[in-house]
Amino acid sequence: MPDSEPSRVPAHIAIVTAVAARDLDEDLPPLAAALQAAAIRHSVVSWDDDGIDWTAFDLALLRSTWDYTQRLDEFLDWITRTATQTTLLNPQAVVRWNTDKHYLHELAQAGIATVPSVFIEPGHDPARSIANFLLRQREAEFVVKPAIGAGSRDAQRHGRDEVAAAIEHAQRLLADRRSVLLQPYLDRVDEAGETALIFFAGQFSHAIRKGPLLRRGEGPTRALFATEQISARIPDNDELLLAKQTLAAMPFDEPLLYARVDLIRAADGSPRVLELELTEPSLFFDHAPGAAARFVQAIADRANAAA
Repeated sequence: MPDSEPSRVPAHIAIVTAVAARDLDEDLPPLAAALQAAAIRHSVVSWDDDGIDWTAFDLALLRSTWDYTQRLDEFLDWITRTATQTTLLNPQAVVRWNTDKHYLHELAQAGIATVPSVFIEPGHDPARSIANFLLRQREAEFVVKPAIGAGSRDAQRHGRDEVAAAIEHAQRLLADRRSVLLQPYLDRVDEAGETALIFFAGQFSHAIRKGPLLRRGEGPTRALFATEQISARIPDNDELLLAKQTLAAMPFDEPLLYARVDLIRAADGSPRVLELELTEPSLFFDHAPGAAARFVQAIADRANAAA
């Protein structure tokens, strides 16, 4: 008899996207190639396709469901149904927690260094909230964005001399019953950009640099996501440490199949968590040789553990 049984791979997995994102997701081709190389059967499907039988898949892997912020209730209903029909990755509880940026408050309470964040809830006075926020922040500029949002959609950078525009921006979001997130604009991002650290099954895989997205005087993007300037980056030790601390602070018992921690540096040079991407993040396979293969191995390992 052989010393060990061959590794099991999932019989069929769904790579879940959105109709509007299918041709825009640059991760899909390298992921499909790595799955094919590993002899894993897969299909690229849209999350809102009513003709899909989700029980036909061993795994449903969330990738570029990038229109969910405009259809959140519908998306979360789909998440609930699909989680009863197949293994959803990342799991339902993770998606529900991560799609609302109020999680930044929880991370800060857990001692994680985050970009200072204040929320304005529907029914609250945005003028008073912004005035109080500016009293506590020293930065010359600040950001107004929805608490439920992705791809910098509906996010805008304002100066202290543009408070009226910022209030109007917040009012538009609040009128749609959307919570608003206020953050100082940490201007070191203009030179250093963001660092996004990507983990598979709790292990660091690679990192990229993302150029600054929000420009003074530009309105919020109405596209599915803002255009990004991406390059490979080796993270500094303090960035890697903070990313690992952030993942350890999450309210989940086991490492997630995939996670991305987006960091920027404060005025004192210290890294801060800008966002924690656990639902549908780009993983930037093309900027890290072997990354897609590592991800596919993590998928196969997770399937083996489930079996």
